[in-house]
Amino acid sequence: MLINLGTPDRPDEESIRRYLKQFLSDPRVVDFPRWLWLPILNGIILRTRPPKLVHNYELIWGTHDGPIRTVTSALERRIQTRMPNVTVVSAMTYGSPSIASVLETIRDVDHVVVLPLFPQYAGATTGAVADELERAIAETNSTQTFELIEHYFDDPQYIDALAASIKSHHAYRTGAPKVVFSFHGIPQSQSNRGDPYAAQCAKTAALVAEKLGLPKDRWIQTYQSRFGPLPWLKPYTDITMEALPSDGVDDVLVVCPGFSVDCLETVEEIRIQNRDIFLEAGGKRFNYVKALNASHSHADCLADILGNKLP
Repeated sequence: MLINLGTPDRPDEESIRRYLKQFLSDPRVVDFPRWLWLPILNGIILRTRPPKLVHNYELIWGTHDGPIRTVTSALERRIQTRMPNVTVVSAMTYGSPSIASVLETIRDVDHVVVLPLFPQYAGATTGAVADELERAIAETNSTQTFELIEHYFDDPQYIDALAASIKSHHAYRTGAPKVVFSFHGIPQSQSNRGDPYAAQCAKTAALVAEKLGLPKDRWIQTYQSRFGPLPWLKPYTDITMEALPSDGVDDVLVVCPGFSVDCLETVEEIRIQNRDIFLEAGGKRFNYVKALNASHSHADCLADILGNKLP
C-alpha cells in the first residue's frame, strides 16, 4: 500500500475547506494546544484561506483530478507491473481514497507492507500515516499483519534516480547552475524534540551532491512551505531565492527530493512563486527538476524497496 498526503476532491472552496479541516486538525501537523489552535483554525483559517487557494489549485489541476492522486495512481499501476504476484494499492492520509476505504478492498490479503511516499521520516508525515493506519485497522476490524516502511532517504536506488533526474535536465547539461535542494519544512519545535527529519534531509542532499560530484559551492539545501508565525527549519527557500542574486548567483536549478510526486508545493510554490522571487531579485535563469513522479526509475526504486519487505 502506497500512501501519499492527500488533496482536495476538487479545486473549489468547499472541497479545499473540507481537506484543510482534516489536515490541519491533525496534532501531528499542527502541535499547538488544541484549546488554542482549534478556535483559530475554525474561526479564522478555514474561513479565509480556502478562497485564496482556489486559484492556486486551479493552476495545477488536471482534466479530471489533482496531480497527487493522478500521479500516485499512475505510480501504483507502474509498480504493479513490476510486482505481478502481489496486490499494489494506494491511499491518502487525508481526503480520498482513505486508508480505511482501501483496507476494505484488500480484506483477503494476509500481510500488508505500507510505504508512505515520504523518503525522509517526519512525525507530521510518516508519523501521521502510522496514526491513521492504526485508526483504520481499528475501524475495519482488520486481522491482517502490517509492516510500515518508515523511510528510504538514503536508499541507493532513490539517490541514483534523483541524481539521474538532475543530470538529464537541460539546464544541468547546458550550464553550471547552483543546485538548490528544497525540502518541505517542519516547525523548529518539532525538530528540537528529536524528529530525525532535518538530519535525513541533509543526508539525502549530501548523497545526491556526492553522486553528481558537485563541489560544496555548487549546491545548497533549503526548506519551503512554512506556515504560521513560529520558526521553521532554515534556511527558507523563498528568502534564499531573494538573496542569491545579490551573492552573485544568477542561475539555479531547484529539485525537491522530499516530494515523491509533483503537487501544489512544487508546481505552484516553486515553479511559479519562487521563480518570480528569484527573477525579480535579479536572477537570470531559474529551472525546476520535476519530481520522480511515475517514472520508470521511481517505480523500479520503490518496487525494490517493497520487494525487500515481502515475506
